[in-house]
Amino acid sequence: MIHPTAIIDSSAQIDTNVTIGPFAIIKSNVCINSGTTIGPYTTIEEDVTIGADCQIFQYASIGGAPQDLKFHGEKTYLKIGRGSIIREFVTINKGTEFGGGVTEVGEENYLMAYTHIAHDCKTGKGVILANNSTLAGHIEIGDHATIGGLVAIHQFVQIGDFAYIGGKSAVVKDIPPYVIAAGDRASLHGLNNVGLKRHNFQKSTLRQLKKAYRIFFRIGLTVKQASERAKAEVEQIPEVKNFINFIIESNRGVTR
Repeated sequence: MIHPTAIIDSSAQIDTNVTIGPFAIIKSNVCINSGTTIGPYTTIEEDVTIGADCQIFQYASIGGAPQDLKFHGEKTYLKIGRGSIIREFVTINKGTEFGGGVTEVGEENYLMAYTHIAHDCKTGKGVILANNSTLAGHIEIGDHATIGGLVAIHQFVQIGDFAYIGGKSAVVKDIPPYVIAAGDRASLHGLNNVGLKRHNFQKSTLRQLKKAYRIFFRIGLTVKQASERAKAEVEQIPEVKNFINFIIESNRGVTR
């Protein structure tokens, strides 16, 4: 299952049923779990852990040094969750000491060709990054969010669960969960109804989220006023609480 032209450091831990293609390079202190496939000409740098049943396609560069002037060779890490698919020419950088030392790609992520995940980013479960989407440092993306092609996201931005960002957008502030955002600079365009229905959200849940969205973004209230009104007028189901808390706790401010 390992091609004879692959170069693998003696300290690498390669589990059973792992496939490694021609001319792949696996460096020191790498751990690759069962069922994962590493494509030809892929480079896995030091201190990377790859979960089970991942697919990494040819020419990907995984675990490279952070593109950060504050980085001076400190020991940092990259973790990739189970079942993730990483397509051609994807680049993912390790963390920095300043950012906690770890970049984390969640389970069942789909990273399309030429996407880039910078240092100290964290993605949740089931995240999709379409072709050429670019994450600057310290970005957090919630579960089942979808990022369109050619999207650029500013450092330290947070993207909420089940959010959808349309292609060729520039995102400079946080995107709340369950919404659609698009444009340069990105603005909100209502709930991500199609995505939420595909994930089997109930109609009653969508109604409550729509009420909360309207209170925060349609009638000109401050965040404090909107949060008080939403807590009083909208049923406090978990999704609504998640929506409200994300906005209240935003450090960069939310996209309007």
